[in-house]
Amino acid sequence: MSVSASVSNPSPSTGSSPSLFAHLKSDLPAGLVVFLVATPLCLGIAQASGAPLLSGLIAGIVGGIVVSLLSRSSLSVSGPAAGLAVIVAAGIQELGFQAFLLAGLLAGAMQMALGVLRLGVVAHYFPTAVIKGMLAAIGVLIVLKQLPHAVGYDADFEGDDSFQQPDGHNTFTAIGDAFEKLTPAAIVVTLLCALCYVVWPRVQRGALKMVPTPLVAVVVGGVVATLLPTVWAAGGLGAEHLVALPLFSSVGDVADAIVTPMFSRITDPAVWRIAGTLAIVASIETLLSLEAVDRLDPERRISPTNRELMAQGVGNMVSASIGGLPITSVIVRSSANVQAGGKTRMSAVFHGVLMLFGVLLAAKLLNHVPLAALAVVLIVVGTKLTSPTLWKTMWRAGWSQFIPFAVTVGAIVFTDLLKGTMIGVVVGLVFAVRRQQQNAVVVAENNRNIFIRFTKDMTFLQKARVKDVLRQIPDNSSVIIERDRVDFIDDDVEEVLAEFAHGAPDRGIVLEENLSDADRARRAKIVVGH
Repeated sequence: MSVSASVSNPSPSTGSSPSLFAHLKSDLPAGLVVFLVATPLCLGIAQASGAPLLSGLIAGIVGGIVVSLLSRSSLSVSGPAAGLAVIVAAGIQELGFQAFLLAGLLAGAMQMALGVLRLGVVAHYFPTAVIKGMLAAIGVLIVLKQLPHAVGYDADFEGDDSFQQPDGHNTFTAIGDAFEKLTPAAIVVTLLCALCYVVWPRVQRGALKMVPTPLVAVVVGGVVATLLPTVWAAGGLGAEHLVALPLFSSVGDVADAIVTPMFSRITDPAVWRIAGTLAIVASIETLLSLEAVDRLDPERRISPTNRELMAQGVGNMVSASIGGLPITSVIVRSSANVQAGGKTRMSAVFHGVLMLFGVLLAAKLLNHVPLAALAVVLIVVGTKLTSPTLWKTMWRAGWSQFIPFAVTVGAIVFTDLLKGTMIGVVVGLVFAVRRQQQNAVVVAENNRNIFIRFTKDMTFLQKARVKDVLRQIPDNSSVIIERDRVDFIDDDVEEVLAEFAHGAPDRGIVLEENLSDADRARRAKIVVGH
């Protein structure tokens, strides 16, 4: 796993770059692609949370600009997360939106404190198989969740990652329902956008290499959706099938729509309870996403987790102060950034800038983009995340890697990102414990002497194994316990050894242990305490 880096002065290996402007040829097109993907996700998550649509866009803008500038992760993209939608919806219903914004601000302060206390190190304890399983599961989820949008069935909100959907369907029944309620115009858009992924890479020459395929697909989708009704009577797409940015006639209208926290509720225990919940869940999702994005990074840079928690904390405080939803690092947007060729934090910053100007200046134009076109872009992203090569690699790595990987994939698909990952972590820990126990106690026999050798530090996890070995020793044996190869023996194991030594004479067993004076003193205390 990765190693935590200094927050104040990260080295190049921890994700810092010589300049934010060093790779603009790659970062600007990537930022544009992320902007196109992120905008409907921000709107969908705000809608699912029962919050104003503008609050989702504010969170996306702040996540792109503020968090990215403060972070040291080269490829992570932050914004409102579907994993928080249930918590946000419940919080808004209980507190009201303005008091909930206060909870979001306090959650940001708590995240900053977690970063200062260097608790970001938790990210380095997620098993590798689980992180890879999380990436594969996100890929599967993206494909499954976007299939309905690709055929024009847009009942579920963009960005949903839960098995049970707010519309009463689950991930699989929604697909079945979608294919019973097809929208022909959306299917035409989907097929033509998919064709862009086949044709455009073959015609890219010279300056055209600067134009990413996802952008071409989205532009083609928008043009087709606009012109199709003129040549086909049934070719129109209703507003529910298009991006739906709120329209403002001036900057002043945007300012008037901004809501601020209700500071008069600062002493309300419910506000603090929800703030604590948000801080914990948002931090866990951020750390999981950060670890996953580092594995996707072609340059294998390591992001400083404590710095990320502090950046997320500042971002959440800023977002809540101006009416935005809570922010986390988000794996879908980050994956799109990687696949679009992003190199530095500038791609995420640029996506935030584009979102800001999109809200202010280009909402009418962006509202012509069909969700089916964006579904094609996301399906390509998802397919790459859960590639057959990854599955083959994990299979060849053995059961101890493949089972936690596969369980994580299944658990995420049938629950949600956070619950599924935690299930995967538990399974991964079970296999880690089994590996730790393997060959920790070696038994050998030579010239009627039974040698019991400890080869690993002995924790309570080896207690059962030690008991089994000692129980099987026949009476009237000569036993030599070699413990000089380990630095630590847990009190639980020491107590088992003490009990065996106490009963050995009654069984005619001659016992020899290479106990140091410190070991003898510790053994005496354990026996007395027992």
